[in-house]
Amino acid sequence: MTDKTWNEKPSTEADTAAPAANEKSEAEILAVIEALNAENASLKDKALRTMADMENLRRRTEKEVVDARSYAVTNCARDMLSVADNARRGIESIPADALASATGPFKTLIDGVELIERDLLKTLERHGIKKLEPQGERFDPNVHQAMFEVEDGTVPSGTVMQVVQAGFVIGERVLRPALVGVSKGGPKSGSVNTTA
Repeated sequence: MTDKTWNEKPSTEADTAAPAANEKSEAEILAVIEALNAENASLKDKALRTMADMENLRRRTEKEVVDARSYAVTNCARDMLSVADNARRGIESIPADALASATGPFKTLIDGVELIERDLLKTLERHGIKKLEPQGERFDPNVHQAMFEVEDGTVPSGTVMQVVQAGFVIGERVLRPALVGVSKGGPKSGSVNTTA
């Protein structure tokens, strides 16, 4: 008899191939897991990007809706500005002495035109349209349009000296810039006069 016990199974080729097949299948499984993890990460990235895009779209849409509500009256308001300008021109065309001595129906007509102008400006203001009154302010090219320069050494250079036509803004946007005359020749704006 041999040293081998009768319970031991003889070693076969199939037995030695099984661990190799198990190892191969483990490597394949690991490769599949890595591929799935990569795909999962890619899909997660795409989902996060899509969510960010949707959030940006929501914000942009909200802003556009707010802007549409705020600026919907822009074209109508531009047309109404000429009515306000004409009312002001009508009042200003009356000589000062005739305006001071106006009585009867003429005085009533002047008061009516002034009332129309005030009411129109209040209505525009209720809809977010504000009149610019830049007289004496520093010239700002964002809201003013310089028409001419005025020589005046008593005021800082770049100060609005005369308003030819009032400007208007709607919200943060300029509806129409103010047409102005700007000072020239005085001290630079912001400098201090030390000869006082």
